[in-house]
Amino acid sequence: MRHLIHRTAQAVQIFVEKGKKSQLDFKVRYLEPGKRARTPKHIHVIIDLYLKSSGNPSLAASLIDHIINNIILKVMPATTFPPSLQIFSLNHIAQFAGLNPYGEYSVEFLLVLVELLMIQEKTNYPNGTLNLDLFQKFRNNADIFSVVSAATYH
Repeated sequence: MRHLIHRTAQAVQIFVEKGKKSQLDFKVRYLEPGKRARTPKHIHVIIDLYLKSSGNPSLAASLIDHIINNIILKVMPATTFPPSLQIFSLNHIAQFAGLNPYGEYSVEFLLVLVELLMIQEKTNYPNGTLNLDLFQKFRNNADIFSVVSAATYH
């Protein structure tokens, strides 16, 4: 069963479905108008961030700093299913709107998606740092092999 969490200005529905790893586990999915539902992977986010970085490196760096400092380091594990967004605000979008022409995803979509992925990680692995490590590698300009390896780690 789908639980809608957010609908973007482009009418992309971001929703969750019950997962199997824990009582409060969930899978993040999205549905673009006219397409089938998809399950995003970390590698999709990273590729999009590389594209945004090639278009506007300084603004993309600010977005990554925002993701690390205001999302990853602040979200808490879910306490209910479906989870709720804890950080995201429409006010966060405007400062990064200059990145929307680059890549596949809007900044709005990325901010909601990343927050849900972080809530998911903290719910299932409260002491986990995989996502933090991934975004820090990206922010610190680690070689692409290291970043992609971290993004595709299972």
